[in-house]
Parts: sequence; structure tokens; C-alpha cells
Amino acid sequence: MKKETKTILVQIFLFLFTFVSTTLAGAEWAYSKSIYSYTKEAGLGINTNFSWADFCLGMNFSIPFLLILTVHEFGHYFTALAYKVKSSLPYYLPVPPIPGLPSFGTLGAVIRIRERVRTNVQNFDIGLAGPLAGFIVALIVITYGFLTLPPPEYIFQFHPEYKQYGLDYASHVYTPEYIEGKQIFDIKFGDNLLFYFFKHVVADPARVPNPHELMHYPVLMAGLLSLLFTSINLFPIGQLDGGHITYGLFGEKKHRLIATVTFVSLIFFAGLGSVKPTDSFDELQWSVPLTLLFYYFCFGALKTTTENTVMITLLVFAIQLVIGWLAPQITGYSGGMLFLFLIARVIGLYHPPSEIEQPLNRTRVILGWISLIIFVISFTPYPIS
Repeated sequence: MKKETKTILVQIFLFLFTFVSTTLAGAEWAYSKSIYSYTKEAGLGINTNFSWADFCLGMNFSIPFLLILTVHEFGHYFTALAYKVKSSLPYYLPVPPIPGLPSFGTLGAVIRIRERVRTNVQNFDIGLAGPLAGFIVALIVITYGFLTLPPPEYIFQFHPEYKQYGLDYASHVYTPEYIEGKQIFDIKFGDNLLFYFFKHVVADPARVPNPHELMHYPVLMAGLLSLLFTSINLFPIGQLDGGHITYGLFGEKKHRLIATVTFVSLIFFAGLGSVKPTDSFDELQWSVPLTLLFYYFCFGALKTTTENTVMITLLVFAIQLVIGWLAPQITGYSGGMLFLFLIARVIGLYHPPSEIEQPLNRTRVILGWISLIIFVISFTPYPIS
């Protein structure tokens, strides 16, 4: 069997595996239909009541979600093809369901560029095509989701215990008093500017889902997650899509400055509140050195001197402590720490210089600025809490 055939078979398998894993995730998130069951008598095992109908319910999430991801990746692929730049078909990244751990079934998809892209214009176009194409489909999915919202009583089929409070259930069930002593895994999905617009301008206000219950609206959850993936790809860093775009728009020197400021700001926000001056000495004696070490390794990606890296590390940590002392209620999003570490140590912050530098025409400049607007309206500071 030829190597290319083997590669295509692997890619098909990964897609099918990802389709299954995202469908199972959709069934569990939206409809509480898990392939796993747990009882005191039998322990953890396969849920024999999980049916084909339950699996099909999960497609309400997996199909729109994978559609957006696929259009995004093929935007890259067909643009590379147009420039005769060798690239692979998408490699989907499945995440099989793990008992007790929430998962969306995938970490996304990637294509491999198999040769050096010679010009900044080619890099710009290939980087731009993915998020632009994916965003258009995401916009269609979100519009459909908000225009076809079920009546507010829809939520009672998943939470019959809410009925006693009527449609004012939110003021009762998301309180510490209600949750105390109950086995409740409460998850809240954060809004971005685009969702805020749809909630307040497009949708029927009476039907807008509570942020704690968005998982029961699989089309909207697929749209929100795809926007989260899009915004992460549009970080103006390294060889992420946003890195290609900002490099093309502003050139190498300004891109390095933008990438540096963005990365330091993201680390600062993510770690805000993770170490509090009011913590006990027993906590501080291990949290302070570990946090400083983590920051030092992350800021090593800035490619500056050891002295500057230490200075930036201490400065960021010191400002976080001051804010923690003066305003302890202000916290960042620690869930992004691992991703930022991977950016620093694997992806890198700075875009490599192009072999051929060419000015962008007006159309590309406009599209580049539109992509930055897409980043702003798609970004969620607190995506899941």
C-alpha cells in the first residue's frame, strides 16, 4: 500500500473517530445520555440503556460543530492548493469519552503544510482563509440556533426539579444554598460579543437560554465552541492563523511587538488571582515558587536575555499580587494556562521571516482587519467556568 493511501486512510479513520467522539459528547452534554453508568453495586461500566436513538441525538451537536471545523480547515487547504503549496488533508484530533471528565470530543483539526511558503502574501492568504470561511458557517449556525429556540419550558425536561420555581428558577437553583449538599456539576458558558448581540437583538428574549444551561442547546453550543476555537486560532502569535495575518498586515518588527504584548497580557490575565496574598503560609511556600517557575519557562519564549526574562517574570507576578491584595474579587482564567504553556514551548511566539516580502493590496488589508474584528467579537475571556 502506498504511503499516500495509508495517510488518507489514517485521516478518514481520525475523522470517523472524531465524529463518534463528538456525537457521544453531544449526547452526554445536551441530553444527559452517557455511554457510561455508575452504581454503588456495579461500579463504573457501560450504560446498557444507551441506544442508537441516544447516539443520533448527539448529532445535533457533532454535525454543526464538525461542519464549522471542516470548512475552516478546507479553507486553508484549498487556498494552499491554489498556490500549489503542498499540504495535507485535515487531521482531526479526537478525544474519546473518559468517565467523569467533561469533553467536547475533539481538540479540533489541523492540516500540515509540507513545504516552505515562500511569500508573506501566500502565508497571509492561507492563514486568513480558514477562520474567515469557518466564521461564515458559524454565523449561519448561530443564526439558525437563535431563531429556532424552543419555549423556555424546554429546560424542564432535563431538570424537572426546576418546575417548582417556574420560569424564575434561575434565581433559586444557581445559589450556594441550593447546591450545598447536592451532587451537582454546575457549568456556566461565557458569552462573547457576538452571542451578546444575538441574545439582545436577534433572539426572542423569553427563549434565550441561561448560560448555565447552554449545553442543552446543542446547536448553540456548537456555534459557541467553534467561535472559541476561531478566536484561539486568531491569537496574533507565532504560526497560528492570527500570526500569519498580523505578520502580513504589520510586518516582522510590529508583529514581534504585538505577539509579545499579547502573550504577556494573556499570561498575566490567566494567572490573575491564582496566588493570593491572603493565602496561608503553607499554601504560599509551594504556590509562589511553582508559579514563578511556570512564568519563567513561559516567558523564555520571548527570546530575550535571562535577566530580562527574570525581570518580566517578577514584574508580572508582583502586579498580580498587588491586584490580589487590593481587589481579591478580580480573577483571571486559569484554564488557559496549559494552552499558553504549549504556545510558548511548542508553537513559539514569533513568525519566521518570509523569503519574499510583498505589500498587501487593499482587499487583503480590509480582510485582515475584518479577521481582527472577528477575533474581538468571538473571544470569550471566561469561556467555561
